[in-house]
Amino acid sequence: MNTVAAVRLSVLDRSRTREGADPAGALRDTVRLAREAEALGYHRFWVSEHHGVPGVAGSAPTVLAAAVAAATSRIRVGTGGVMLPNHRPLVVAEQFGVLESLFPGRIDMGLGRSVGFTDPVRRALGHDKKDADGFAGQLDELLGWFTGGPDEHPGVHAYPAEGLRVPPFVLATGEGATVAARAGLPLVIGDLRGRERLLAAVDAYREGFRPSAWAERPYVVVAGTVVVAGTEAAARRLLVPEAWSMAYSRTHGVFPPLLPPERVAALTMTARERELYESGLRGHVAGTAEQVARELSAVVAESGADEVLVTTSTYERDALLDSFRRLAGLAGLAGLTSADA
Repeated sequence: MNTVAAVRLSVLDRSRTREGADPAGALRDTVRLAREAEALGYHRFWVSEHHGVPGVAGSAPTVLAAAVAAATSRIRVGTGGVMLPNHRPLVVAEQFGVLESLFPGRIDMGLGRSVGFTDPVRRALGHDKKDADGFAGQLDELLGWFTGGPDEHPGVHAYPAEGLRVPPFVLATGEGATVAARAGLPLVIGDLRGRERLLAAVDAYREGFRPSAWAERPYVVVAGTVVVAGTEAAARRLLVPEAWSMAYSRTHGVFPPLLPPERVAALTMTARERELYESGLRGHVAGTAEQVARELSAVVAESGADEVLVTTSTYERDALLDSFRRLAGLAGLAGLTSADA
């Protein structure tokens, strides 16, 4: 049974840079992809936060979200996510208050607890790994700014956020699922390759969920790479650039720009690089429309997901867009009509 049509489908784009192209081009590509996602009928379009990463141009998610929202008209726009330990909750509330004020009813506030890719980046941000331990408290403070100001800051108000309703989501890194359950917030969790861990975390989230002013019931968004192509070989080709970037980052400590698939195929890899690269090609939801419909339906059925957030990155932007078109088709998404366009 194809259950993909029963859930929302959304997109996260990390503004991946490509060999031979500059970061500005990656950011413009993100905005163009958002327009296409809206036309295809996707529910949300989110952008991410990465610092000091050569392969990712998206370092200021609320700024990029403003550009995406300005370039679109109906798709929900948000962050996947703002890494809360890197920022003061008051400032984050103010930023989302501005976004919601400019684009009412369309803004999502996806929040994570990561604190940087490497020690030098963390030091430059003025933080270290232990700062992630304070995520739950930072989250409480942030939400408090929308409801009148946290108790620990009497007389201070977050304008224009105060009184606005910007839906918060928690990205499940580390203890994120537990934090989301205790706070009564929607959960975003991946990746699709670690299916057993994902399902265990989702079960624990549902069991520990406490209804809140923000959400009356658990809401689960499963995130991961989903690739649809005309053949299995074509789908695998789209996976190659990101698989190599991940392998390179694990062995060199630097996440590089994406290479064309043929460049990756011609590389001489060490045994460790080859192992990580081959691992990076496995476990994704990728293949023909029929194969993806079957596999993604199984993911949704097993997890009980309310939504799927597609996080696919690849070198060939036209092929990426074709994949999103094919996925929209098999899910029966309702794109813009000629009157809407």
